[in-house]
Amino acid sequence: MTFSIIGHCTETGMFGVAISSSSPAVAARCAFARPGVGAVATQNVTDPRLGPHALDLMERGASPSEAMAILERSGAHMAYRQVLAVGRTGESAIYSGSNVLGHWSEAEGRDCAAAGNLLADAGVPEVMVRHFGTSTGHLGARLVGALRAGLEAGGEAGPVHSAGLLVVDRQPWPLAELRIDWTEECPIAALEAAWAVYEPQMEAYVTRALDPREAPSYGVPGDE
Repeated sequence: MTFSIIGHCTETGMFGVAISSSSPAVAARCAFARPGVGAVATQNVTDPRLGPHALDLMERGASPSEAMAILERSGAHMAYRQVLAVGRTGESAIYSGSNVLGHWSEAEGRDCAAAGNLLADAGVPEVMVRHFGTSTGHLGARLVGALRAGLEAGGEAGPVHSAGLLVVDRQPWPLAELRIDWTEECPIAALEAAWAVYEPQMEAYVTRALDPREAPSYGVPGDE
C-alpha cells in the first residue's frame, strides 16, 4: 500500500523521509527521523512503534543493519512489516517480512534506501534510489523528486491518496514536515506544491524560533 525513500545528506547531516500510499495519513504513521541519528520508514501493515524503536537503537550505537536484526527478533508480527533505516555514516538497511503485500521490492544506495509494496512495477524502488543518487540540491527536494520518479515508474498498483515529507536538521523539531493526508487528486503533486511554498520560508521559521529579533517579517496583512 506504500512506497517510500529515506535519505541522508552528507553535506548538511540532514535526514529525511518521503512517502506515499493509497491509505490515508501515511506520513503520520510511517515517517520517522531524528537529528544526528537517522531516518526510518515503517510500512506495509504498519506498526508505528518500530520507527522510534529503531532510532533509539541507532542513537545508542547500533548500525541500521543491527537495528533491523533486533527488530526482526523482538518486534511483534514482523512477517507483516517492511522497515527501512539510514544512519549517520550513510549505511542503510531494509527488512521486508514474508507476508509483505502484493508485488514488493526494495533497493539501497549510498545514503538512501527505498522500498514498496503492492507495487505496479518491482523496479520502482531502484528508480527512486537512482534518482536520489544523481540529484543535487536540498535534501527535501531530492526526496520529493525521488518520490515523483517512483510514481512515474509505476508507483502503487492502484491510485495513491496521501503523501508526506519529513526532514530533520540540527534542531530537535523537524525542519520540514509536510503532509497531504487525503486527496482524490495526486498527493505527490500536492506535496510538490507544498514544498515549493515552504522551502523558501523554511530557514526563517528556524530563526523565529531561536531568535525572533533576527527573524524576517511574515509579510502578511497587519505585520509591520
